[in-house]
Amino acid sequence: FNLSINVSYRALLYLHVVIMDMESWKFLRSVCILSFLLGSCFVYQSLRVVVAQEDTKPAVTLQVNASTGAGRLIPETLFGIFFEEINHAGAGGLWAELVSNRGFEAGGQNTPSNIWPWSIVGDQSSVYVATDRSSCFERNKIALRMDVLCDSNGCPSGGVGVYNPGYWGMNIEEGKKYKVAFYVRSTGDIDLSVSLTSSNGSVTLASEQIIASASDVSKWTKKEVLLEAKGTDHGARLQLTTTKKGSIWIDQVSALPVDTYKGHGFRNDLLQMMVDIKPRFIRFPGGCFVEGEWLSNAFRWKETVGPWEERPGHFGDVWKYWTDDGLGHFEFFQLAEDIGAAPIWVFNNGISHNDEVETASIMPFVQEALDGIEFARGDANSTWGKVRAAMGREEPFELKYVAVGNEDCGKTYYRGNYIVFYDAIKKAYPDIKIISNCDGSSRPLDHPADFYDFHIYTSASSLFSMYHQFDRTSRKGPKAFVSEYAVTGKDAGTGSLLAALAEAAFLIGLEKNSDIVEMASYAPLFVNTNDRRWNPDAIVFNSSHLYGTPSYWVQRFFAESSGSTLLASTINGNSSSLVASAISWKNNGQDYIRIKAVNFGADSVNLKVLVTGLDPNVMKVSGSKKTILTSTNVMDENSFTQPEKIVPHETLLEMAEEDLTVVLPPHSFSSFDLLKESAKIRLPISDSSSTDKRV
Repeated sequence: FNLSINVSYRALLYLHVVIMDMESWKFLRSVCILSFLLGSCFVYQSLRVVVAQEDTKPAVTLQVNASTGAGRLIPETLFGIFFEEINHAGAGGLWAELVSNRGFEAGGQNTPSNIWPWSIVGDQSSVYVATDRSSCFERNKIALRMDVLCDSNGCPSGGVGVYNPGYWGMNIEEGKKYKVAFYVRSTGDIDLSVSLTSSNGSVTLASEQIIASASDVSKWTKKEVLLEAKGTDHGARLQLTTTKKGSIWIDQVSALPVDTYKGHGFRNDLLQMMVDIKPRFIRFPGGCFVEGEWLSNAFRWKETVGPWEERPGHFGDVWKYWTDDGLGHFEFFQLAEDIGAAPIWVFNNGISHNDEVETASIMPFVQEALDGIEFARGDANSTWGKVRAAMGREEPFELKYVAVGNEDCGKTYYRGNYIVFYDAIKKAYPDIKIISNCDGSSRPLDHPADFYDFHIYTSASSLFSMYHQFDRTSRKGPKAFVSEYAVTGKDAGTGSLLAALAEAAFLIGLEKNSDIVEMASYAPLFVNTNDRRWNPDAIVFNSSHLYGTPSYWVQRFFAESSGSTLLASTINGNSSSLVASAISWKNNGQDYIRIKAVNFGADSVNLKVLVTGLDPNVMKVSGSKKTILTSTNVMDENSFTQPEKIVPHETLLEMAEEDLTVVLPPHSFSSFDLLKESAKIRLPISDSSSTDKRV
């Protein structure tokens, strides 16, 4: 650089003597500027070469101790899922029932009542509908009366009646079969069309006629039809129509796809998303859903068992919608079994958001909890085991964990109520683990518990820093259950990459502290995009489509962690934006090491991984695969139009012998799977042979 300046300056002096006119001076000035720029460019290119050379050197080293016996077993239950009836996660979601407000109970017990979302086919001159209390079911007395005012000569060609659009449209697919069931009675003969149609009723996708004499339907009678769709419509509706004059009463209308997960009534695609996380537990049914704004609207399990027609349903006043409770106590235990997860039942402890039961009066709630456990675990001859057996399940379900309430720790009667529940349950079922919803991570609990519940919703930077949250937590006393965590607020959007990266770092911290943290789950799991009551969520869906947010895909990275071995690992170098861990596990008889690393910073990081503790004569590691979750912008999200904008990308991982050096892209979550395999050993050559032998 100095050389360029000196050359330019000397040239300027020399030319100043020889050429004195103004034009020459202009020329000289141009030469000077050009020389300066050329010199600067040379220096810049030289610096770039030096920087590029330095960039090829690892800035951070992760040292992993893979020696036998050096690791620590991670609990079998570490990562699971939390299902709450929120955002229409169950009603209109995981539970495959297509009809909304199937028993006409949602409008309340005073008649005539609102029948939303049911509507009439025809007009008021041809059909009149209203609710009354004539149902044959004692726990849900509301039924729909339909007075047909026209006959075959005066009714529209398609008939008149009622239709139900389901939950923002029914997903009807060509070639699929749908079972429709309902109860009906009439003062005369009936000729009723049961149809699946397009959203405006103009296209019939499937239809069957039900014809019955007055004597056959003078009392409530159950009718069933099997409809096979001749077309596809993601916003379809169910219609019940007739051209026969008279009065018809209808109640408890159901439409279910024949094809549900294992035939148990769960929507296939949503449940498969759960299975793919490989959850080791499932916490249900809430959350705030269990508490209610008022106890009168809390989830009460006894009202959700038995035949679906006899379940009264209830209004969930926290999330502001009606549920028919087809997804009830029995179905939750069936769900846990279907996905291979341990059930964790959260029950109401006599406390809602706005009212409480005094400890002196809490025993009816305690008995309800004991009965709920008996329903799951009791033999088929017990009082509540008989109810379960009558529902088709003689053998007991597994139930090892229960949670006493939700987020009630500061309430007046929580501690007193909790002690009564704890003592009664431990006396009847000593093996059941009981979860307190008071946080014991920073100070000891003042009551006995097997687990304490920890919830955290915060910004991305805060959650990232909480990687160390449990580092200094006492290892004495109950274990931690992180049953609800997520990034929320502006950092989250409706499911951003930034949120997911912070959550990944937090989970790595839980993994490293799994000697005190025994279970963890994201919240909420599902959102029907037509009724987003909470934001963000792991899985977004409508009647026909779905996608996972980046937060969902982060959980897939930890699918092998539960029950694996945590390896001691140390990061050396500038790592303020880097969090990493290492585990070992077996898959199909082979041993693997998985390195997980979050780069929360805006610059790429060169990471060198050193695996120590393996005898090179016996064991070595080789590359298997690498998986990276990232995008061009930290606020990027997936959507129905771009459902895979941010998903993990897998490629083969190559490494030179024992050397693994990788680049962690800016704002990324990466995992690297290494295969542990036997090293080839050269045996000594015997005197009788010069042949090399390798094993």
